[in-house]
Order: sequence, then C-alpha cells, then structure tokens
Amino acid sequence: MRRGWRLLNKSNGCFLLAAAVAASCLLRGAPAAAGDADRENEACLDCHDDDAIEAGTERGAGLKLYVNPAELDASVHADNDCVDCHQGERTFANSPHNRGQPLKLNCAGGECHTDVVREYQASIHGKGARDGVEKAAQCPDCHGRHDILSADDETSPTNKFNLPKTCGRCHEDLNVVRRQPHHYETAVSDFVDSIHGRALLVSGLAVAPTCTDCHGVHDIAPGDSPESSVSPARIPETCGKCHVKIAPVYAASIHGQLPDDPKKRHPVCNTCHTSHTIHQPDRPVFRLAADKMCGGECHVKELKSYDETFHGKAIALGRPDVATCFDCHGHHDITKIDDPASPVGERRRIETCRKCHPGARERFAGYLVHADHRNRKDYPALYYTYVAMTALLLGVFGFFAIHTALWLYRTAAVRRADPEGFRARKRAEQTDGEYFSRFLPFDRFLHGLVIVSFLLLVATGMPLKYHDAAWAHALLRLFGGQAYAAVLHRIGAIITGGYFAMHLGSVAARLYRGRAEFRRPETGRYSLVLLLKFMVGPDSLVPNGQDFRDLFAHVKWFIGKGERPQFDRWTYWEKFDYMAVFWGVAMIGLSGLIMWFPVFFTRWLPGSAINVAQIIHSDEALLAAGFIFLFHFFNVHLRPEKFPIDPVIFSGRISKTEILHERRKLFERWAQRGELEQHRWRDEWPSWRRIVLPVGYAAWMVGVALIALIIYAIVSH
Repeated sequence: MRRGWRLLNKSNGCFLLAAAVAASCLLRGAPAAAGDADRENEACLDCHDDDAIEAGTERGAGLKLYVNPAELDASVHADNDCVDCHQGERTFANSPHNRGQPLKLNCAGGECHTDVVREYQASIHGKGARDGVEKAAQCPDCHGRHDILSADDETSPTNKFNLPKTCGRCHEDLNVVRRQPHHYETAVSDFVDSIHGRALLVSGLAVAPTCTDCHGVHDIAPGDSPESSVSPARIPETCGKCHVKIAPVYAASIHGQLPDDPKKRHPVCNTCHTSHTIHQPDRPVFRLAADKMCGGECHVKELKSYDETFHGKAIALGRPDVATCFDCHGHHDITKIDDPASPVGERRRIETCRKCHPGARERFAGYLVHADHRNRKDYPALYYTYVAMTALLLGVFGFFAIHTALWLYRTAAVRRADPEGFRARKRAEQTDGEYFSRFLPFDRFLHGLVIVSFLLLVATGMPLKYHDAAWAHALLRLFGGQAYAAVLHRIGAIITGGYFAMHLGSVAARLYRGRAEFRRPETGRYSLVLLLKFMVGPDSLVPNGQDFRDLFAHVKWFIGKGERPQFDRWTYWEKFDYMAVFWGVAMIGLSGLIMWFPVFFTRWLPGSAINVAQIIHSDEALLAAGFIFLFHFFNVHLRPEKFPIDPVIFSGRISKTEILHERRKLFERWAQRGELEQHRWRDEWPSWRRIVLPVGYAAWMVGVALIALIIYAIVSH
C-alpha cells in the first residue's frame, strides 16, 4: 500500500490520502477505536516515513515532517496514536491537513501531561513561548519529537548526564542568551568545569547535581523571581537538599540569620560559591578568590584593609597558602566577633592564629588585621608612623629633586658655553694614562654585594607593595611565584646583613690599625677627642661641618653665584649615600626581622608592632629604591659629565684629570704629604674591564627598569 502511494505526486498523494481517511471515518460514523491505533498511524506514515516529504510540501515548509518509524517504535509514545499528540481527535476532518495553519502539539491532551504542561506554562520557558519569544524552549526542544525516551535511558536528552548538553543548545547560543535581560553567556561551560560538573560528567556520580536539580524541571522561573528555586530566598533550601549537614550550620550562622533586605543582598550559598563556577573549597582557585567574594559587595571596608596586609597582597599575587577570610572567620558557621564561639573573638583568637603560627602567644593576637593607618582616632600609632614616613619620603625626594634639577641645569649651561672643552675634558678623564687608587678591592667587593642584594630585594619586594599592578604579577612569575620570591627576598636580606657586618669589621680594623693616632703624645693615653677627630677626618665617610659648607658652595654654583667647589676624598652627597645605608639597614632590617619572625618578637612587643613594622619596611624600601635609582644613579652615572656610566666603583681607579677637576683638595693633600706614589694605580683593570663593565651596565639598566615600573605603579594607582 505504501509503495503505491509513493508513486503519486506528493500533493496529489496527500489529497487522495485525506480523501481515503475521510471516507473511512464517514463510513464508520465515529472516531477510530483505540485498538485501531496501528491502522491510523500506518495511514499517517504512508506519507511521513518518506524523507523526501521535507522538500515536497509547501504548507509544511520549515517543519520536521519526516518520521522515522524505528525511532517512534522505540520511544515512550510507541503505543500512542499520532493524533493523540497532533491535534487530539482521531478523525481526518479535525486533523491539521484541513486547517489553514501548522499543527500545534497537544502534550496535555487526554490525561497525559496535564499537570506538567500547567507547570511549564507558568515557567519562564512557557511564558516566553506564549509571548512569541523566538526559540523559547518547548517540549520537543528538550524531550525530542518522535524519538522521546525515558529520562532513565542513558541516551535520552533529559537523562541527568545529558542535560548539560541539552540545556546548552540554547544556553550556549549567544544569539539566544544575549536577548535575555540577565544573560549568562558561559553558564553551561562554567558548570561543566565546576566541581559539580566534573563529579557528574567525569566521575559519573549519579548523586551529583545537574541543571534541573537546582533550577527545577518544568517549573523553571527567573532567578530574581521569589518562586525560583535559585532565588536568594530559596538557594539555601535548594543547596541543602544535597548538603544536608551544612544547611543547618549555615542557618544558625550570622549569614543565615540576617533578615531579608531587598536593598541589600542577603549572603547565601552562591554569594560565596557562585552559581556555576563552583570549585572545591580547598583548591587554590577558590582560596584565591575568597577575599573578593567576601568583600566584593558586603565587607568592602574590611577587604580594603585586608588587601594592605601581607596576607591580602600575597593572595592577590596568586599565593594560596596564606590566610584568607574563612581561615580566620570560619566557613559556614561564621558568628559575630563578640560571640564567644567566634574564632576571631578575644577568647579564641590566639587559637586561630596558632593554626598558621605555632607557638604564638597572646601578644601576637594583637596584630591588627583590618587596621587603617589613615584612621588617627582608632589607630594612632599606625597613623603617626605613616605620617612620619610620608614626611621623610617627601622631604628626601623633594630636596634631591631640586638638587638634581639645579645640577642638571648648571651642567647644561656649562656645556652650552664651551661644548668642545666639555667633551675634551670628558675624553681626557676616560683616556688619561695616569691613575690613582680610589677604592680598594675589598670596597669594590662589598659594593658588588650591595648591587646584587639591593636589586634582588627591590625586584622581589616591590611587587608585593604594588601587588595590584600587572607588572608585579609578571615579574613574580619570573621568580616562580610569590612564595619563591619571598625566599629570594630573605636571601637578599642575609647578603645585606653580611656585607654590613663585613664593613663594620673593616672599620673596626682600621680603627685598630690607627689606634696610635688616638693617644696624646704627652701622656700616652687614648683621647676621645682625637678619636672623634679621626672619625670625622677627610678620609672618613662620617659627615662633618665641611660637608655643609660644600653643599652651600655647590648650590651657589648651581645658581651662578659662586665658583665650582673642589672636594676632598668624599663629597657631601657620597656621605649622604653612605649614612643612608646605616639608616636603611637599621630601619628596613629591624622592621623586616619583625615581619620575618613575628612570633619571636611578639614575646615582648605588642602585636600591633607588626603593623608598624610593615609601614616602616614598605615606605623605607620605597625611599631606598627611589633614592638609589633616581638620585644616586644621577649623581654617579647619569649626569652629563659621567654618562653613561662611571666605572670607578668597578675599576677602583680615578684619572689624574678627573681628580684635579673634581677632587683637587684630595690631590693637594696627597701631594703635601708625599703620598702620591703610594696611591698611584698598580692594578690590572684593563684585563677585567670587559667582564666587569657589562655587569655594571646590566645592573644600571635593571635599576632604571625597576624605578620606571615603580613610578608607573604610583601614577596609575
């Protein structure tokens, strides 16, 4: 019979089929009995099991008219009549072929899916379909058409393991998603990568939730609707269906007991764990985002102060093994600070600290985690420390900025007045064949340690200070992360302590060798006056009155009111550099030790000393880096007379032309004492020049790059 129908033209075939079925129904005078289902379906399939029907009809254009009998026989609707779904009554007169519009499905016909359809019609999908929203999900979009299978069947699109793919047909289609008022473009892919998605799709755990476990099945409502199972009011209930042990703990916490306030979002499960990108709480990705979860919308002020601590900065730089919010405040059982059960309350705070800092005592718990150094009323010690350090920074930078600008202006004027003479003198200083010793090999070795340790300290420390700068993250990646950078920073500190101790030892040795000069000839006893005179003499780096006179004379030359002054072995700016090392090692070193060994130092100091140490360490480090890379580099290397580099600290020698031009007092003193030959250069600098100078240039360029990054971070911040 089917073969005969197919030989006819499709339009004529449909007409004859309609006539035959109509005649049959009229002769019977009543709807076909249920037992005639196979005969009725066979009549429909005479046309609809031919895949050519898709292209051979006009009224059916755009519809899926082809029916695979094998799929229909294997579906849950195998025993149903076609007209049970397609328009209800089993008479051809009431079938879609005699109507002027395409058939609409009738899943609620008879007693089939009445309740389900009612739920669907009230859902966001049903309302969208009723309002004519294009591509609004309808029954066939999820369940299929003639191949509908039970949800228990592993191949069914509504099986829980296949639902992410089924839902993703729409929710990964940007043309569909972006039309929604609150669209989430990566909902499905985020779910697949989450702990729930991996448990479901990778581990194959049937107990893991899928889309419908959270959003509902046929009654899906918008997330901001009170009826929605993922609305803020109902999220704890929805999550609690699986997390049965956590739900009552959360309900008893301060978050669970907060009243619903439409003006302020109530912290619920997805506030912290998010909706689709849920990660295992002990994984780094969750820990690194915890501070922003807590402070993003709720604890904004506390987040800002936490970000200023070492913990906050390290978290921001991608180090997950430091304390974050829930390590101190708890997880689902968070209570008020004044609650005796609170882990950050007075009774339990030290217990909480000891989880990371074993051996910590009561004073340690006095560390101010959320302190604001700008708040004079509540944190006066921090406030005045911050004010003092800021004043020191501005004072030093302000003074030397003016000093450098005046010096540069005066040098430029001298160069313009006699360009040939300026260049000739610079060449002579570099090519003069007569040299004198300025730095001993031991001094140059110590300066090499200064270069290595200082660059290491700045490169590993400044990213922590400017943790929100993109370059800070990139720089720390070169060191393998903040944890490795912290180790290198401590190595730099040890090198600093080492060269400082060696220098003090060399000073003590010089004092011992020159002890005869401290004795009065008439008595043979040591004199404190002679000792002090030796310590502030022309060969000493300790400042004296002459340095202030040299500074005044130099400034007069800057502004054209005096002659260019001549200096002895050390200039006033070199002595400032030298004394700054003592100040810096004391301030940075002591504050760094307090932060390195907080448990040890808080045996005697209050916990707030750690906060004070952090301010001092941070600002003093900025002062040191800024001064060295800006003003020391200018004074030594970048001023036009020396540019691009002064090799004296590497070679240890100074030409006669240079010493007569800048340090005539030293030359005259040596000549008067008959010490010129004693100081004449005898080292093999030319053989080392090709090795040492590239290192010096590299250090110079690294320093310039670092100060450029610091300035950029300050300006952009």
